[in-house]
This record gives sequence, structure tokens and C-alpha cells, in this order.
Amino acid sequence: MKVISLTSDPVKGKHGLTVKPDLTFAEVKPEEFDCVIIPGGWAPDRLRRYREVLDFVKNVATRGIVAAICHGPQVLISAGLLKGRRVTCVSAIKDDVINAGAEYVDEPVVVDGNMITSRIPADLPYFCREIIKALEKLE
Repeated sequence: MKVISLTSDPVKGKHGLTVKPDLTFAEVKPEEFDCVIIPGGWAPDRLRRYREVLDFVKNVATRGIVAAICHGPQVLISAGLLKGRRVTCVSAIKDDVINAGAEYVDEPVVVDGNMITSRIPADLPYFCREIIKALEKLE
């Protein structure tokens, strides 16, 4: 597992936990990744503004697993990956997901091919279970 960020500076989460990125999006080689997990919160609204983030996610989506929880599908919207997909998300971005051409489903986790989405932190057990199942199929 690698943590990728826009810069190499430590990232502080909303609960005060700090994570030191392993790589920046400028350094990353997408072909070396089988899965990308996009977290929720306010980070996706910032990440979606950067071409290198969108290119990375699109590249992984062509051959690997893309998972997003809460506000994470905002990155999938900006990457143009939701049209015709069945997904879920936090209710605050439901209309954005629908306007991006996806079918919104209000369930703890939705798996549509190589895309896994969840709504809120309480859904993490379902979300993580599906990510693990998808990764096991890649082995």
C-alpha cells in the first residue's frame, strides 16, 4: 500500500491524524498499481482539480480496481468515469453523481465491475470487504 498526495508534505486528517505520503502524483507510475482507493471528506473536492490525479485514476480504472467512499466519487465525476455506472456516495453529492450519468443507489456498498463505492464511514466494513474480495480475484 502506498499513500499518494499532491506534495510530499504530511497530510493532516479531520481527526488530527497525520500521514506522510510515500509518493506524489508527479512521481507515481500508474501501471504499478492494481487499485486506487479515494477517501471521503473534503479531500476529493481538492484532488479533482488536478490533471495528474485524474489521469492516475483513469489509468488505474482501465485495468484495475477503483474504490471511492463518501465524497470520493467527486474524483470519479471529474475523471469522467461514472457515465452508465451504478454507484453510491454520501447524500450531499447524490445529484452530482446522477448528473454525471450514473445510477445512484442508496446502499452501504455498490460494486459495478471494477468500481466499488460506499456512502459513509459507517459503511466501511462493507466497503473494505468488497475491496479485499476484488483484490483476491486479481491474484
